[in-house]
Amino acid sequence: MSRRFTQVDVFTATALLGNPLAVVHDAQGLADEQMQAFARWTNLSETTFLLPPTDPAADYHVRIFTPHRELPFAGHPTLGSCHAWLEAGGAPKAEGEVVQQCAVGLIRIRRSGERLAFAAPPCLRTGPLEDEVLAQITRALSLTHADILGHQWVDNGPGWSAVRLASANAVLALSPDWAALNGLKLGVVGPHAAGHDAQFEVRALIGEGAGYEDPVTGSLNASLGQWLIGSGVAPEAYVAAQGTCLQRRGRVFIERVAGQVWVGGSSVSCVRGEVTL
Repeated sequence: MSRRFTQVDVFTATALLGNPLAVVHDAQGLADEQMQAFARWTNLSETTFLLPPTDPAADYHVRIFTPHRELPFAGHPTLGSCHAWLEAGGAPKAEGEVVQQCAVGLIRIRRSGERLAFAAPPCLRTGPLEDEVLAQITRALSLTHADILGHQWVDNGPGWSAVRLASANAVLALSPDWAALNGLKLGVVGPHAAGHDAQFEVRALIGEGAGYEDPVTGSLNASLGQWLIGSGVAPEAYVAAQGTCLQRRGRVFIERVAGQVWVGGSSVSCVRGEVTL
């Protein structure tokens, strides 16, 4: 059966500079094994499948797969899936807001011009990293304990840990030992100097399989925003740059309004067609 297909570049207004996402529309009838097989075949960080909602408060239901497993929530698939759903004619129940159903529950998505922003879900795990985890990170990144100005579990589903360095340049200079990361999903953040269009530089280092760096990561930036704003390190609104080391130019717009952190960015559809599954 042929189904509508969109490949979206997320967290960028210019194609090929963000994080790509494969979106399969009208995915009802597909078995879990078929979804996983297609996600493995696309070999993108995530592939999503749009379904009718089962919760009456939601506008659509999305399932999110990496090449290896299903995720309960992820940020760039949330914005990219919403972009593709709207572009395909999706009509939200409420003006100015879309409600996405996924495995962690209902996610609110604001519409502001061409930019979408999702409400950051609460973290499932917070608090400082354990000594053994911190030691693993310093080994993997060739850092000393003094280089790390702050550290935290920032897990909102995928399992993120995070460390804060003194500068964006220190973040960009890292050359990870992927084997030493050994299963960790690590976010590293540091401030840019005045005059840069972004206030922080972020890198997402994933020690799964052979290890890789994610270009632009919504879930990580969501929980980093909660941590950085909540601890007074970041202002109530800021821009994070990500993907620089991968020749991308992702920009993530973080804002806290009435206690709720919102994670925003632009999306561009690059490929439109059909897929037979």
